[in-house]
Order: sequence, then structure tokens, then C-alpha cells
Amino acid sequence: MLAVWYDMQGPAEQVLRFGDLPTPEPGAGEVRVRVTRSGINPGDTKKRRGWLGSSMPLPRVIPHSDGAGVVEKVGAGVDSARIGERVWVFGAQSYRAFGTAAQFTVVPAGQAVALPETVGDDVGACLGIPGITAHRAVFGDGPVRGGTVLVHGVLGGVGTLAAQLATWGGATVIGTVRKSADAEIAHRRGIAQVIALDGPDPAREIRDHAPGGIDRIVEVAFADNVDLDAAVAKNNTVIAAYGTGESRPSFPFWPMLFDNITIRLLGSDDFPAEAKQQAAADLTAAAADGALSIAIDEPVPLDQAARAHDLVDRGTRARILLAVPD
Repeated sequence: MLAVWYDMQGPAEQVLRFGDLPTPEPGAGEVRVRVTRSGINPGDTKKRRGWLGSSMPLPRVIPHSDGAGVVEKVGAGVDSARIGERVWVFGAQSYRAFGTAAQFTVVPAGQAVALPETVGDDVGACLGIPGITAHRAVFGDGPVRGGTVLVHGVLGGVGTLAAQLATWGGATVIGTVRKSADAEIAHRRGIAQVIALDGPDPAREIRDHAPGGIDRIVEVAFADNVDLDAAVAKNNTVIAAYGTGESRPSFPFWPMLFDNITIRLLGSDDFPAEAKQQAAADLTAAAADGALSIAIDEPVPLDQAARAHDLVDRGTRARILLAVPD
């Protein structure tokens, strides 16, 4: 099969290779998926770069955990009726060597989720890491119907899906952007209440929309935003954080203690299996309902994976996918 891989960490153009590798065979309980789209996330490029001193987990890695395609072969114990089924894939390179940047990938059957007819492969390839993280951030502490959810970084990959899932779940959503100039983009993407963090008093603006305080906060920049979060929280607020600019952030302990605030830290590879399965079911249902809209750039050809990685590393408001040839 054609594939992209690396045998050592470093800059994309130096370590990513493109060529032929053996086609993998599904084992018991696994399926082989013919990949049409491979989704790239910042976590994928961080693994390739050796972020935070991480090392090669295995001698050779085919990157990317997310993707979409068609079940082409099944292993023992998997219903052969799944052959030919359109699916989206998550966790393909989570504690595994060979992800979705290839014509074929093998995953446990439960990590290949049936795609509704109305949902395209491009959207399916975007649901894995950001979607499951967003779902855990929003619903990890129970339903949000009737509550208010503050989503920081609402234009980001996780933030966009968190806002849409919270709305789908019956919550009122307030989104934030870093700069006032970005507010109109967020409005155009369907976020009615948008607060710019470079404004004179974002805490007051948030309180104007939620006088009683915020129920859930989806946090992409914990160290930068925690004082603001504490100012708009109420008793029993949950701050679900999946990113921070400082590795050892401080926070206002006593005000947060008196409000009985919970800080939930989210590492998507190690969510409980049942949480991932519930997220997969809900994401698929929300997509089928037309509740998820994702900004996606024109897919990049598989043999240009290094360029695609560089686009992700530079930062983009649209998702970057690889188009995998037949």
C-alpha cells in the first residue's frame, strides 16, 4: 500500500517519507479500512516533532489517528456484513504504530464507526480527536440541557465542535475569540453570543449574557484564562481544560474553592473506553442531525503530507486533511 511514515522525529520535510509498505492484516476483533481521508491534528504533528521531550513510541510510525473510508476486510469475530460499510475512524495511532496516513489502516472494530449516508468523508475524518475531546469537555460531568456553556477558542478544532455539541445538547453557548476582528467569523459560523478576550472587560460581557454564572467552561488556554473563568463561574462550575500555555499554571485557589469548582483535565488518548464510545455515538447522531458544521480546507494529496503538517504547525482555522488515492 501507499503510505506516509517516519522512523525518527523531526521537521516534517526531513522525516516524513512516502512510498510502499506492506498492507496490514486485521487481527481478531479488528477491521481493515480503505482510507479515503486522513485527518491531521496538532497532536499528530507534536508526536512527529517530539513535543515535550516525547520519544518514538515504536520504530516506525504511520501518523494520524483520525480518518474516514470503507471497511474492506474484517478479522475473526467481526461480522462480515460490515465489509463495504462507510466509516469514520478514531484512535488509529493511539498506542498503535500505524495510523490513517495510508491507503489502509487496521483498528479495533469499535473504532470504525458507521457513517450516515448524509455525512461526507471529509466531516467523518474530522470527528475523532477534536470531536471526542469536545464531547468529554461538554458532557463529561452530565447533561447540559438548560445550562450555560462557555467555550474558549470557539474557532478552533475542539472549540467549534464543543459549541455545536453543547447547542445540540440543549445548552446556551457563549463563545470567545482572542481578537475582536474574529468575532464576525464566529457569528458567521453560527455562534450567536461571542466575546472577544481583547475587549475592555470580557468578564462583565460574559456576565451580561449569563447573570447567574457559567455551568461548564471548555478551556483551551487554562493559564491565560483561569482568572476570567473564576470570575464568571458559579457554585459547582466545571472547567474542562485540554490545553494551556504554561506547563505549571497558577490559579485563584480560595475563590475557586468557595465556589466548589471542579477542574477536569482532558487527555484524549486515555479517556475511558465507554466515554469514547458514547462520544462516537453522539457525534455520529449530531452529524446525522446536521448539527455539526466544520470548516475544512481543500484536502492535500497523500504524497504532500509534509506540506500538510506544516500547515497544521503554522496554525489554521480550517481542518487539514489528506486525500488518499484508491
